[in-house]
Amino acid sequence: MNILVAPDSFKGSATAKEVGEAMKCGILKACSTASVDVLPMADGGEGTMINLVEAFNGSIVEVETKDPLGRPTLGQYGIIENNSLAIIELSSVSGLNKIQVNELNPYITSTFGTGQLIVDALKKEIRQFIICLGGSATNDGGVGILKALGYRFLNKNREEIADGGLALNNLDIIDESCVLPAVHESTFHIACDVQSPLTGIDGASFVFGPQKGASLEMSRELDNALESFSNYIEIHKNKYIKGIPGSGAAGGAAGGLLAFLNAYLHPGIQLVIDVVNFEEKIKNNTFDLLLTGEGKIDGQTAFGKLISGVSEMANKFNLPTLAIAGTIEGNLKPLYQKGLTAAFSITDGPMSLEETMANTLRLIEKQTEQIFRLYTIMK
Repeated sequence: MNILVAPDSFKGSATAKEVGEAMKCGILKACSTASVDVLPMADGGEGTMINLVEAFNGSIVEVETKDPLGRPTLGQYGIIENNSLAIIELSSVSGLNKIQVNELNPYITSTFGTGQLIVDALKKEIRQFIICLGGSATNDGGVGILKALGYRFLNKNREEIADGGLALNNLDIIDESCVLPAVHESTFHIACDVQSPLTGIDGASFVFGPQKGASLEMSRELDNALESFSNYIEIHKNKYIKGIPGSGAAGGAAGGLLAFLNAYLHPGIQLVIDVVNFEEKIKNNTFDLLLTGEGKIDGQTAFGKLISGVSEMANKFNLPTLAIAGTIEGNLKPLYQKGLTAAFSITDGPMSLEETMANTLRLIEKQTEQIFRLYTIMK
C-alpha cells in the first residue's frame, strides 16, 4: 500500500513536516508494510515559508531588519531549489504579530522591512521570489518594500515622503533612477488569497484597515491615499491596478508590486502545488491514498485552503483523500464535492484547546493509526 502524506501545519502546535512524520508513524503502526511519502504542504499563507523549506530541505536566512514602525527586528526568509528561489512572508517583519495592539496605526506602519529581506536575497544572486501576503500591519501599497529596493517617493519639494499609508497623499513623483539593477532581473510570484481590489468600499483600507487599527475616518483617508497612488501609476506607468482582484492584499502591497516589479498574482494553494510539483507527483506514482490535514476544518476550508486544493487535485486522478484536523465544524459538503472522502478530528475525548495543542503530535499519530486500522480492513 502506497500512501502520500501531504499536510499543512497545525498552527501554533506543529510544522507540516512534524505533522507528516506523526501521520507516518500512525500509518506504520497500523500497517508496517505500507510505503509512506511525506510531503509538507502549505496554502500560501502564514507558515508557507517553513513548510516549503522543510519540503525541499532548504535553508533559513536571518536578517536584521525593521518592524512596521521602523524599529530593529530580526526577520527570516527561506531559500530552496539549489539556492535559486527565495520565499518571503510579509508578516515575518511587517505583520500584526510584530507590534502591540496599542501600537496599531496604518497611517504610519510600513512594509520597508519586507523589502530589506528581498534586498538580502538579491545580494545572494537570487532572482526568483515567492512573496506570501497576509497578516500585514500596513496599508502603504507596498511602498515600503519599493523604498528598500531603491525607489524614491517624493513630494512637491522633492523630499522623500514619510513612511506609511497616509503619506501617499503627498506623493508627487517617483524617482526610479536608484533602483537596484537586480530588481529588474527578478521575478516575483505573489501568493494571494483575497479578491479585494486596491481601493473602494471593498478595497484594502475599508476591508482590512479596521483590523490594523483604522477607524472609519482613517479608512477613508487611507483609501484616498491609495487612490492617489493608483492614479499616479495609471498616468505615469500606464497600468490600471486599483480594480485588479487581489491588488488590495496586505494593505495594497500586491497592487504596488504589480505596478513596479515583474510580479504575478497567484492563489496561494495553487502556487504551492506548482512549486512542489504536486500534480506530477500523484500522476506519476501509484498512490492508493492521500492523507492530509490542518489545524481546523470548517465551512471556509473549501475556499483556498490546503485541504480543498489537494483534494481537488487528487480527485482528478481518482485518488481518495482523507483529512484530519484539530477541530471540525460547519458544512463540509463543498469539500466533499471537491473530492475529499472523509474528515476526522484528532481529539479523543472532551479536552480544551490548550490540551489539544499541547498534545497535537501524539493525537495525530493515535488518530491516524485508528483510521488506517479501519482503512486496511475495508480495503
